[in-house]
Amino acid sequence: MSFESEIALRYVKNSRKSLFTSLTTLIAVSAIAISVAAILVTLGVINGFQSEIKKKILDSQSHIVIYGEMNKNELSRLDTLLSSFKEIEAKSVFIISQGILITQTRSIGTIIKGIEAQNEFKVTNIEKSLRYGKWDLKNQGIVLGEELAKNLGVFIDDELVLVSPKFDSGTLGIIPKMRKFKIKGIINTGYYEYDSSFAFIDINEAKSFFNPDILSNGISIKLKNIDLTQPVYFKLRKEIPFYFSIKTYSDINKNLFSALKLEKFVMTLILSLIILIATFSISSNLFMITVQKTKEIGILRAMGASKNKIKKIFMICGIYISGIGITIGMIIGFIILEIVKRYKIVELPSDIYYITKVPVEVSVKDVFLIITISLVLTLISSQIPANKASKVDPGDAIRYG
Repeated sequence: MSFESEIALRYVKNSRKSLFTSLTTLIAVSAIAISVAAILVTLGVINGFQSEIKKKILDSQSHIVIYGEMNKNELSRLDTLLSSFKEIEAKSVFIISQGILITQTRSIGTIIKGIEAQNEFKVTNIEKSLRYGKWDLKNQGIVLGEELAKNLGVFIDDELVLVSPKFDSGTLGIIPKMRKFKIKGIINTGYYEYDSSFAFIDINEAKSFFNPDILSNGISIKLKNIDLTQPVYFKLRKEIPFYFSIKTYSDINKNLFSALKLEKFVMTLILSLIILIATFSISSNLFMITVQKTKEIGILRAMGASKNKIKKIFMICGIYISGIGITIGMIIGFIILEIVKRYKIVELPSDIYYITKVPVEVSVKDVFLIITISLVLTLISSQIPANKASKVDPGDAIRYG
């Protein structure tokens, strides 16, 4: 232990001999501990919700999607290209279009996705989202999102009519394209926007209904590692013609992910201000120690200790006090998060959030960020009392201290 560190530790320990200094030290440690615990719990819950939302999105969407109308030659060329990428685990073609679903009493505009069911299940977890019925798209079967089914007022084995926004021209004039479907399944992904707007039919039904000349207008891609999404996206963009649109899951949900990121930043900023306020109590405590140890400071200066060494001693005092507070705060924060994770302290309405317990996820990066912010703010708050201590006149301190 260096000379400065040893003196600083002795000053902090000896502060207990003075009731007022001991009280200010306790307040400083408690303030830091409570602030650190608060920011750790808040970020843990925010991370949990973000991970839960991301999981629900990836249950219904693939990592990368290629959009564009594809004939036989283009589809074959893209299939060969994608097969050469070692990062790709699975792929599935689809046809997506807008349509109107009509029952006897209601009609709703929706997104119709024609899929090859077995291939689709390899690129998303949509199969596990089935809540009622079964995944049977044969013989004009259709699977709806649960919110969409509620809005239409339908259930398993009910029939509805799909109307295309495109029209056929015949001898009777311009007539809308219509086809009857039977509801075979209802899914619940937990992602409201998806459950309220998507319906699934067989890809062959979609081809014949929307455009028989197009084999597909999209390819869903699942990667072996989601962290490779951006590198694979850039590689695909170089290889695939510009008239095809390529979107990652984060591009498709850009507004949502941006909002979550902004929310986390704002909460971190606000809670950092709470830590800043807490560090002022460390500053006041160091002022008390400076007054209490004036004579000792004078003796140290007379023995040859430089102003920088005195300043360093009090900066280290601040770090010691802050370090104790951070350690206690981390312990309290982790205990609270573990309790929230295991028990239903706060019960969420399942019909709104589709989860009943508050999700929790602690990031090592966030823990490091909290510690860094706390120590930096402590150093800033310790500057003034440390400067004051370093300017003590040794003669006056020994004579009047």
